[in-house]
Amino acid sequence: MDTARVKTFLTELQELIVERIEQIDGKAFKRDSWDRTEGGGGMSCVMEEGNVLERGGVNFSHVFGTQLPPSASASRPELAGRGFEAMGVSLVFHPRNPYAPTVHMNVRFFVAQKPGAEPVWWFGGGMDLTPYYGFAEDAVHFHSMCRNALVPFGADYHAKYKKWCDEYFYLKHRQEPRGVGGIFFDDLNAGGFEHCFNLVESVGDHFLSAYAPILERRLDTPYGERERDFQAYRRGRYVEFNLVYDRGTIFGLQSGGRTESILMSLPPIVKWRYDWKPEPGSPEAALYSDFLIGKDWI
Repeated sequence: MDTARVKTFLTELQELIVERIEQIDGKAFKRDSWDRTEGGGGMSCVMEEGNVLERGGVNFSHVFGTQLPPSASASRPELAGRGFEAMGVSLVFHPRNPYAPTVHMNVRFFVAQKPGAEPVWWFGGGMDLTPYYGFAEDAVHFHSMCRNALVPFGADYHAKYKKWCDEYFYLKHRQEPRGVGGIFFDDLNAGGFEHCFNLVESVGDHFLSAYAPILERRLDTPYGERERDFQAYRRGRYVEFNLVYDRGTIFGLQSGGRTESILMSLPPIVKWRYDWKPEPGSPEAALYSDFLIGKDWI
């Protein structure tokens, strides 16, 4: 286990992604360094009212605590009460153009410690795509890059992590997926530190090749108020998931993390309507019938 190597990878990944998205957008991210009273800190890179991104953030955090929050020990009750060290990069991009999808990516590393016992470590992460107007070629490309990230590490990883993503990013109270999925994993420590770390590096390194071509393909698509209105309505689902189910959001708030950085994932303009349904046969209805279906895209 080498926490220094993980931290170096994460900070370099953050800067690489920020620089590439700045090239696409033409506007710079605001870099905001912060410290946490309980231990640790991080760097939030945030863009609002960009040329392409209405809001985007790429956050790095490295925090310590004396007691693992409930969200982190829910699947490992034997670790409850241990001290912890957690670090990760988490990003969400909300483009202004409704034809350009929202995207989320996260890679993280945890260590749970207590005196007299061996530290317990694990990795987690993944990426997922949330379109408002779906394009099959975008979904196929994104899932292909997710598969490419995992193929070197074993034949079964992609199918397992795609299924995990479909099940995790699911709004139970709506009975619908958040988007077209991607990959998701947690509690990864099988195969040893090098194997797991290399897998997480590959996932992080494949993010830009998965998302940047889609963003560039869609950012100049003409749109009007109808599309913006539907985008704002569907963004409401994103808010509901992040505040009700997302383990990263819950962990950050439970661990006394920096609220501004945690909630930068929320879109700036959102609408809710009572019992709204899309018009049958419309492009909006196609999102539900053709894309929010947990499909095997590749």
